[in-house]
Amino acid sequence: MRPQEIIAKKRMGGELAAEEIGVLVSGLVSGAVTDAQAGAFAMAVCLNGLGRAERVALTEAMRDSGEVMRWDLPGPVVDKHSTGGVGDNVSLTLAPALAACGAFVPMVSGRGLGHTGGTLDKLASIPGYDVAPGATRFRDTVRGAGAAIIGQTDDLAPADRRLYAVRDESGTVESLDLITASILSKKLAAGLDALVLDVKCGSGAFMAKREEAEALASALVDVANGAGCRAAALITDMNEPLASAAGNALEVANACALLSGHEVDARLWDVTIALGGEVLTLAGLATDAGAGSGKIAAALQDGRAAERFGRMVAALGGPADVMEHWAEHLPAATVIRDVFAPAPGFVRAIDGRAVGLAVIDLGGGRRRAMDRIDPAVGFDRLAGTGAAVGPNAPLGRVHASSAAAAEAAATALVAAYEIGEAAPQQEDPVLARIAP
Repeated sequence: MRPQEIIAKKRMGGELAAEEIGVLVSGLVSGAVTDAQAGAFAMAVCLNGLGRAERVALTEAMRDSGEVMRWDLPGPVVDKHSTGGVGDNVSLTLAPALAACGAFVPMVSGRGLGHTGGTLDKLASIPGYDVAPGATRFRDTVRGAGAAIIGQTDDLAPADRRLYAVRDESGTVESLDLITASILSKKLAAGLDALVLDVKCGSGAFMAKREEAEALASALVDVANGAGCRAAALITDMNEPLASAAGNALEVANACALLSGHEVDARLWDVTIALGGEVLTLAGLATDAGAGSGKIAAALQDGRAAERFGRMVAALGGPADVMEHWAEHLPAATVIRDVFAPAPGFVRAIDGRAVGLAVIDLGGGRRRAMDRIDPAVGFDRLAGTGAAVGPNAPLGRVHASSAAAAEAAATALVAAYEIGEAAPQQEDPVLARIAP
């Protein structure tokens, strides 16, 4: 089968067999499929879509294009994936909590994309933390600490890495079918027994509309289960930052504060225990999501999750006392100042995307792949929807490298907030559950 014949079949609206998809995927890795052919295939999929069997076949072929990890552990292997948001440091709290509940979490994460923050960029702000360890160190950390959060290795789903680059250049990034296969091929290559998906919608998400988020969640759950991994998804609200911090080191500090019980953001807590409850149930470690959420909450409250986080950080090269002295270890900005609203009132709404872009403008994110990140900059103490603000209650606090950068970021933060005379009704950040 020649690649161009398979591409032409999909261009004409035909359904591809698993063997035909396998030819294209293996060609992506070997080089037998050119960039032009890969782009043409991506465009044909974007225009004509894939059926369920094709989605599963593409996901499995890309998963199997490199190493598929195999584990011999005394508990289920699980993970969580988020579609990205602002102030979303759930992975830093959920992975160690799951480990404390008897699961093993080989979490392969990514860097910031667009206006959203990346888990790897956050962890890279911890001195010494190795986001790209060798396979032996990765496995040893998962076995010893119960969790390890690292970046994608060259051996995991290499076909996806090639196809993603082509999609970026060919205007086909938005394809639901290709997004589904891209996300799941990397996750399933980690050898998971169960996976929970956090699909976000709102101003700070890539998908602003709930129906778009639900369509992606349904596709991810359907294909993951079709590929042999038990999965469910939660639709969560991203109309404002999830935590009260946005920025790499600031979000690590925020997560450490939650793990240690010093300070707990309600929305972050609710989403963390809800996701944890789902995946513990899928993995057979809880009878239902409610019981699972209770187990996650207990692990966070009694210090077991904090202990696991500390073990993970130390095993991957970070300081052994990160949980005791995170403030001393994490980088600090040169300029730190409060940001006030122009008039007192209540927070009616927040433009989450605008907050994320303001972090990038401070230097806390990338505009180009080669850009360097300032891990210390961003915002913390962010007021959430419904909070009273005024002369003695700021919108938040900006951390910047200069007075000029702080002033520009403060202006952007004020513009991202809508202030009114009455507080709006508080909404549950977990909007819906998608199950097989």
